[in-house]
Amino acid sequence: MLNQRIHDLRVALGYSQVTLAKKLGVSKQAVSNWENDSIQPSIEMLLRLANLFSVSTDYLLGQSSTLQVDLSALGAETAGHVILLIHDLRKT
Repeated sequence: MLNQRIHDLRVALGYSQVTLAKKLGVSKQAVSNWENDSIQPSIEMLLRLANLFSVSTDYLLGQSSTLQVDLSALGAETAGHVILLIHDLRKT
């Protein structure tokens, strides 16, 4: 589950494995190993992944199927635009 969530979120953001690795300060091989389920990221790295992807660790670990995005770093107006966009996308 974790490996697929990392892959799906990386792809959704348009990051290559190399880009994600650079953002996290790890090797491309580490990202590849996580996605191939060869190794698991450390607890510290799980937290960093969750923060980078703006999701909960529960979501990453498959304990929650609800994808929640943290908009708290955005201003109220920008967060409002994102929420309106989400509502519009649900209509299609």
